[in-house]
Amino acid sequence: MSCCRLESERLLLRPWVAEDLPSVVRLLGDFDVAKNLSTAPHPYTLKDAETFFAKHCEKRALGEDHIFVIARKLDGRFMGKIGLHLKDGTFEMGYWLGKPYWKLGYATEAAKRVAEFAFHALKAERLAAGWFRDNPASGHVLAKLGFLPDGVEERHCSARGHKVLCNMVALERARFGRKRKAA
Repeated sequence: MSCCRLESERLLLRPWVAEDLPSVVRLLGDFDVAKNLSTAPHPYTLKDAETFFAKHCEKRALGEDHIFVIARKLDGRFMGKIGLHLKDGTFEMGYWLGKPYWKLGYATEAAKRVAEFAFHALKAERLAAGWFRDNPASGHVLAKLGFLPDGVEERHCSARGHKVLCNMVALERARFGRKRKAA
């Protein structure tokens, strides 16, 4: 299945293209962004972006990766990326936003729309995700969607150059979309 365009209230989630690479490099060049990802090195170069883009194109053709640019509907501004990566029979969701777009609800809005795509279009039964222990904002995004704790593991962080504790979470299809009970 090829990548498609998705929309939400404020966002357009579209396939990424080679013309997006300079924006990727600019936003991922901020260590505060790169340190929250497993595979993004720091500094992040155009060569890194080109290598990742080529690898993604191969995996997209196999139906293993579905990566979207997160862009504002209003002006088409590139803000980050979100994707689903098939790993051991389960799609793992990953995302990042450039620092200027943090704390505005964009990550939650994009993640919700991509989870809908995974459960409805891809017929996924379960989604997995992880967030580094020192990045609780990402954990809050996933909790809002209903993701539940699913263990802790150490994951290598290329930008930091060492392993970081990563909280693993999972969301079952049957749980998605249910209102969370008040605490």
